[in-house]
Amino acid sequence: MSRFFRGISIVWVVLRYGLDELVLSSFQHPWLRALTRIITIGRSLDAPRGQRLREALESLGPIFVKFGQVLSTRRDLMPPDIADELALLQDRVPPFDPDIAIATIERAFRRPLGEIFVSFEREPVASASIAQVHFAVIRDRDGRERDVAVKVLRPNMLPVIDKDLALMRMMAGWVESLSADGKRLKPREVVAEFDNYLHDELDLVREAANAAQLRRNMEGLDLVLIPEIFWDFCHADVAVMERMNGVPISQVDRLRAAGVDIPKLARDGVTIFFTQVFRDGFFHADMHPGNIQVSLDGSSFGRYISLDFGIVGTLTEFDKEYLAQNFTAFFRRDYKRVAELHIESGWVPASTRVNELEAAIRTVCEPYFDRPLKEISLGMVLLRLFQTSRRFQVEIQPQLVLLQKTLLNIEGLGRQLDPDLDLWSTAKPFLEKWMLDQLGPQRLWRELKAEAPHYAKILPDLPRLLHDYLRQRPHDSRADLQALLAAQQRTNRLLQGIIYGALGFVLGLLAMQLVVRVHLF
Repeated sequence: MSRFFRGISIVWVVLRYGLDELVLSSFQHPWLRALTRIITIGRSLDAPRGQRLREALESLGPIFVKFGQVLSTRRDLMPPDIADELALLQDRVPPFDPDIAIATIERAFRRPLGEIFVSFEREPVASASIAQVHFAVIRDRDGRERDVAVKVLRPNMLPVIDKDLALMRMMAGWVESLSADGKRLKPREVVAEFDNYLHDELDLVREAANAAQLRRNMEGLDLVLIPEIFWDFCHADVAVMERMNGVPISQVDRLRAAGVDIPKLARDGVTIFFTQVFRDGFFHADMHPGNIQVSLDGSSFGRYISLDFGIVGTLTEFDKEYLAQNFTAFFRRDYKRVAELHIESGWVPASTRVNELEAAIRTVCEPYFDRPLKEISLGMVLLRLFQTSRRFQVEIQPQLVLLQKTLLNIEGLGRQLDPDLDLWSTAKPFLEKWMLDQLGPQRLWRELKAEAPHYAKILPDLPRLLHDYLRQRPHDSRADLQALLAAQQRTNRLLQGIIYGALGFVLGLLAMQLVVRVHLF
């Protein structure tokens, strides 16, 4: 019943804000135009359509707000008036009462606000679908006063999200059972992934841990700043972190006027993304413009500032290697290898003919190489890729849903910053270096170091094990000794072969790196 009533409330919001007009008015059938007139009787739809859509998403709750945030980054897919309104969802969702935020903080730490902070600003500086942020000052363990940002979870979020997820699970079940594409699209698994990430986002301690991990990973890259976490002031409902000062990345004109190199900024964003995905397998998965700023301070001028780490994505070594091989083959326009990788991974049926899949991928991708972002119709690319995946029964991979969402954000961000950005040529050098690291002696050395503790544990036991084995043998066992001696000789020859083989392997790797650098890329 709760799902039924939630569905009724969604329909009511759609009708109240006239969202049906956005869909039905685009059809020319007479009966649809008549239905539109009937539905709109007695309603006031004077507000612009973008404003009505934004307000409807805000009314429907956090899941729909996040959907609007993703759409806001895709100005190539959305009319400008709608994209401008949806951009307000990035950090301008209506805030909740500051008294509720203060009560949440005091309940979390069981102390009055004045004993927790040196000072606290009642008015929030940013408000999003899950939480809102207040500026404050704390005294750290060393007695120094530090400017901080205090993130406070919105009240009563869990019941709302659970109702929407229950409705999504029910609808996913319908799609899977009634649609011919249901099994391939795996809607229930996709909803389950979304469920995990949303519930993780409701725990601000987890978000703080994500920020700390990303901060460690990004040390030394000198392209992005991650706020420091103050663990003495963190709770499931409250997170306190270093206050960051920057300009929102959406304010491109202001950044350009301050002297920021915008094309370099766009290239750096691609580098940060590929570093987090392929080097670390741990990436910021909510990279809409409301969560990204640019520093104008002298020591960190032009560097990114990342905020809001409630949603992060992770990739296994298999996923990273598979994706890197796909990207590399794609940048080399080796469509046959892309098709083979899809079949080897089981993403398409093993009976699929390689040459047919290769031709289909080439048809979709080839027209878009060597073009800047402003000349790429992503809507057409996605439509044709979907048609291809349906034809070849490509299975959706739920573990990559966040990566696909983040790729959309990154591409949209790059389009806003530098429409002339060549995404392929920017990403290709990074992937070349990453693949060489995976194929070269560095990979072998890393694996040997990783296994060293295991070898160190085994080697001291070998003499004792050999001694125990020999003591169990009779004194008069010449045949056994002869056999043992022969086995020892074979072992010696085998060890020599291994040593020679290892030397040859290392030399081969060095030669292969030279060949790869000269020919492969």
